[in-house]
Amino acid sequence: MEKPAASTESQGPRPVLGRESVQVPDDQDFRSFRSECEAEVGWNLTYSKAGVSVWVQAVEMDRTLHKIKIPRDLVREVCRMECRDVPAETLYDVLHDIEYRKKWDSNVIETFDIARLTVNADVGYYSWRCPKPLKNRDVITLRSWLPMGADYIIMNYSVKHPKYPPRKDLVRAVSIQTGYLIQSTGPKSCVITYLAQVDPKGSLPKWVVNKSSQFLAPKAMKKMYKACVKYPEWKQKHQPHFKPWLHPEQSPLPSLALSELSVQHADSLENIDESAVAESREERVGGAGGEGSDDDTSLT
Repeated sequence: MEKPAASTESQGPRPVLGRESVQVPDDQDFRSFRSECEAEVGWNLTYSKAGVSVWVQAVEMDRTLHKIKIPRDLVREVCRMECRDVPAETLYDVLHDIEYRKKWDSNVIETFDIARLTVNADVGYYSWRCPKPLKNRDVITLRSWLPMGADYIIMNYSVKHPKYPPRKDLVRAVSIQTGYLIQSTGPKSCVITYLAQVDPKGSLPKWVVNKSSQFLAPKAMKKMYKACVKYPEWKQKHQPHFKPWLHPEQSPLPSLALSELSVQHADSLENIDESAVAESREERVGGAGGEGSDDDTSLT
């Protein structure tokens, strides 16, 4: 699968959706996200096998703090997967269904929805395991979604919520803009593109970037595919008609005013220098990192 180039200049980091205040994305933002998924330059193809491709772009950012220059890595990654025997609408449901995610996403430590903002936007919490011995991360994000004909987009960016400050046992990362583009290729097939632009808050060792693009990201995509195949059967046993992302009147979440939130700027969080951290023996031998095994027995 090729990733076409659309510009002659590499894009650097930019403000969240070009805004300095918290706003629910509009149609132009969704179109912009789609364009970024479909066309970008300066990306390195690091993996291409069995219908899964991964591109990586690591941008080193320098920040001066008390006259000490601190390098920080902005991780930008694109994963694309062809999904045979999985309709676009099924994949869309899988990505939304938070109870099902707890079954198939073995990276997750804790995830929950906090409040709804509009019929197609909410605020949520997600924490995940990083490859040992790195510290685990978490984020608070404003997530929005939009069907576009036969295609779908789900995207998010980091915000600050007064009741969910950074935790001492986790590193608060920043999603500059992260999300999924699901494109239907037939009645029972689709292509998913995952675009992640994340500031992990610190400098990561090179082995983490390499492992993510060559092993963890492809494995996560394949795990998602297996979850999609099993989702219809699982959903029939677990509130089959409950889909608040399609039927907002079903949402049990409390409403929240945008004024209660603020943009989570990376510079306001502590940087963690993990550039010299060596991969643990468990990681080298097991190879799976936070992805867990391929056992699908939990998806029942």
